[in-house]
Amino acid sequence: MNQYDLNLILNPNLSAEQLQIEKDYIDTTLRNAGAEVTNLDDVGNRRLAYAVGKDREGYYLMYTIRASGNPEKDIAANLRLRDNVRRILVVKDRPEWKTKKA
Repeated sequence: MNQYDLNLILNPNLSAEQLQIEKDYIDTTLRNAGAEVTNLDDVGNRRLAYAVGKDREGYYLMYTIRASGNPEKDIAANLRLRDNVRRILVVKDRPEWKTKKA
């Protein structure tokens, strides 16, 4: 299993109940794809560099997951169908990116 970073930007105008529904759906999607969540960083509302769907802010969720196969295809394709998901980025974590070069 490889480690991936899954970054999501959600609609910033969600109520607490709607936000919890979206988080539950994301967790269910990850479990169904065989992924394991190792870390969740719930950043909250942040200003975007450019407007996405007429919104200048977005609700950020940053997951660290362990998955096999192709999560870019499996997970991201399923989450893109949600109306409240604005952007998705799945990046494979590579150990050489974390080492400091002299």
